[in-house]
Amino acid sequence: MSDCNSFCNSTCHERSYYSWDASDYGPSPLILNINHDTLRNPSFRTTRWTGEHMQLTFMSIPVGYDIGTENHPSQDQYICIVDGDGVIYMGDSPYDLLYSHPLDNGCAVLIPANTWHNVINTGDRPMKIYCIYAPIVHLPETVHWTKRDSDLEK
Repeated sequence: MSDCNSFCNSTCHERSYYSWDASDYGPSPLILNINHDTLRNPSFRTTRWTGEHMQLTFMSIPVGYDIGTENHPSQDQYICIVDGDGVIYMGDSPYDLLYSHPLDNGCAVLIPANTWHNVINTGDRPMKIYCIYAPIVHLPETVHWTKRDSDLEK
């Protein structure tokens, strides 16, 4: 049995694994080293895989920045912190984010649909995270190189 690294070295989309690209490889099947690709992502947000019912995005949140208070009324969200430190706030409204929890490497956050939330990078380096949405939130091929790009799309 081989591990993902050795399998990916010979099988994965080489452009995705060896150098950064902004391609969305969905809805075709994809095997990737998710930690490696999350760490290499230079953009605020890139969709890596968009299927019919689920989507994977990579994010790099600059020091002192946040993802922005948001709510996905019909989508559950999974966030995994691969590198960095921060805090998540959640609640029933954008003015009632009463729940907070520190985040660091390896933390996973499961956010039910219709829960307001925000992630803030409180560390000293970009926070590297990946998110899974079900169903999809962003258009396939979405790339926001900066938070401003993301804010302008809203």
